[in-house]
Amino acid sequence: MHIDDFDYRLPEELIAQQPAEKRDGSRLLVLDRNTGKIEHRHFCNVLDYLNKGDCLVMNNSKVIPARLYGIKRQTGAKVEFLLVKRVCGDVWEIAARPGKRLKTGDAVDFSSGGTKFEAEITDGGEDGTRLARFTYEGAFLDRLEEFGKVPLPPYIKRESAPLDKSRYQTVYCKAEGSVAAPTAGLHFTEELLDMARGMGVKTAFLTLHVGIGTFRPVKCENIEDHKMHFEEYEIDEESAEIINQAKGAGGRLICVGTTSARTLESAAESDSSGKYRLKAGRGSTGIFIYPGYEFKMVSSLITNFHLPKSTLLMLVSAFYQREGVLEAYRVAVAEKYRFFSYGDAMLIL
Repeated sequence: MHIDDFDYRLPEELIAQQPAEKRDGSRLLVLDRNTGKIEHRHFCNVLDYLNKGDCLVMNNSKVIPARLYGIKRQTGAKVEFLLVKRVCGDVWEIAARPGKRLKTGDAVDFSSGGTKFEAEITDGGEDGTRLARFTYEGAFLDRLEEFGKVPLPPYIKRESAPLDKSRYQTVYCKAEGSVAAPTAGLHFTEELLDMARGMGVKTAFLTLHVGIGTFRPVKCENIEDHKMHFEEYEIDEESAEIINQAKGAGGRLICVGTTSARTLESAAESDSSGKYRLKAGRGSTGIFIYPGYEFKMVSSLITNFHLPKSTLLMLVSAFYQREGVLEAYRVAVAEKYRFFSYGDAMLIL
């Protein structure tokens, strides 16, 4: 398939620059895959589409303050780091700006004369990234909280603010490690989740740490040639059992976000009868889901509106149909929905 098959027109003013006033006050476009019918609701109405025995599957990864601003010791030049992933111990893969000026052996200080927090470039990484070894006083995450900033996506044209520390996290985040939020979950409140559980809807949590690949565009004309960035995931025994019991009893697995969907599909395994179950454990996935893929676990999907020509839009197009998804996006543009990370939501039944 050609990359242009996943393009659409989006006025820049529809790219959300701030979160909605209330998490569940965002708008919700509901798309029925059986009929093609579209409804316009608000996220607080999502419970109208859930049934007893369904299972909400959510990614509890927590965004770390992964953007750092420092000074190159050798020249005094300003440098920006974005942590990509921990490689081993205190060595991280990082994306740097300006990256070309950073060579092996260069040192960057982030503490401005305060508590020690610095890094030395040790090697090159993948796709223009670097490897950096951090040295610091105390605990690494404490220093990151002290000097790091919320890594807002590049299409949000402002610096991170104190509000982003809470609003660019889900209310159920737990496991630190993402450099971007699993944004479909940003719409849920604790009250909404409690109401869902009160209806008999099960909730299950897994962890997939969202990496820099979420920002990277597809550069191949033929999308089949695109290679995904690998991301780490973990599913505990309790969550796997909840999900498998719900599926076995005929309940729907409603994935909150593309990261939850990719994790379920990556960890699915067939039993002796050919039925799929979720396997607990840790793993790494580079699964690329695009039209033609046959889903094994996911029944319904809650997701935000994604960038043109992105792998996330391709996943959504695989879950429904490309033409139908693009038509829903055209409707969303006409109705002035808010797009991307801090934007509105879509429920595909």
